[in-house]
Amino acid sequence: MVFDNLYRAERLAMSKGRNGRQILDREAAETIAAQALAFLAGDPQRFARFLALTGIELEQIRADADSPEFLAAVLSHLTSDESLLLTFTAETHLAPETIAPALAILQGHQPES
Repeated sequence: MVFDNLYRAERLAMSKGRNGRQILDREAAETIAAQALAFLAGDPQRFARFLALTGIELEQIRADADSPEFLAAVLSHLTSDESLLLTFTAETHLAPETIAPALAILQGHQPES
């Protein structure tokens, strides 16, 4: 399954900070955001809501799907709806607390060590 491969890639891209907690790198953050986009696109209602709330057009998605700004917008959308966030993390077997650091990285902030 594609998500299993992406999940494995995300786990491999993680490293430990000075305090022993796992931190994400940019590649892992991008992988998580790509998973989130696939999650949204996989359900017509979720995807329509994403498009309506963000004002993003399909053509824009095709053009910007790999840009950090767009990927950050996807994760920002997830973090704005706790139920959606928890559904996503349950389906992808990600810890909910990995989403905020991934968003921060995509927004250009350094992960905490």
